[in-house]
Amino acid sequence: MLTMQEHAQTALEFLDVSDEEFAEGKKMQASEKLWGAASQAVIAVSQQRGWPDSSHKALKDAVRQLTDEYADPTLRLGFGVAEKFHANFYHSFMDDFELEGDRPVVRAFVMRVLSLLE
Repeated sequence: MLTMQEHAQTALEFLDVSDEEFAEGKKMQASEKLWGAASQAVIAVSQQRGWPDSSHKALKDAVRQLTDEYADPTLRLGFGVAEKFHANFYHSFMDDFELEGDRPVVRAFVMRVLSLLE
């Protein structure tokens, strides 16, 4: 089992790998790394707060709690975009303009969530 710090570090590493994979044209793999970065960031915060973190629903619930706690709807929206990248890994449905336009949204989400770590 990874520690909170290891989940946070993994989130950052996944962001970097995603950039590399997009540059190489590996759009499906890069999409999954973006999802991985988002989920690892949420897992890190969930672990710190003692929240469940072992299912997709638990992650969604954590993001809902964070959104409410910080009155920050961009958290929920960012997680939703990350989920879209997760689905893109399986179905490769996102157009290039979406891939390029939505990547910064997930990066901002990850950095915002990691900034909540104490």
